[in-house]
Amino acid sequence: MANIKSQIKRIKTNEKARLRNKSVRSSIKSAVRKFRDTVTAGDAGAITTELRTASKALDIAVAKGVLHKNAAANKKSSMAKAAAKAGAR
Repeated sequence: MANIKSQIKRIKTNEKARLRNKSVRSSIKSAVRKFRDTVTAGDAGAITTELRTASKALDIAVAKGVLHKNAAANKKSSMAKAAAKAGAR
């Protein structure tokens, strides 16, 4: 354990940020997983809705600094490609 006051504060803030980031990452994974399940089911309307939801979750993660914008763009691109292949767009 650190014995410098500023380092003790940094440890506390880092832990808060870690938990926040963990929550956001979990929600991203859930949204993407739900999208993939919808694609395998094949309902075009639901695919579009889930794609929009997952894209929004990725955008929120980028805004919060949890995910790099290019990583989110790559994920969104691959999901859009999968949706197009399933015939949703």
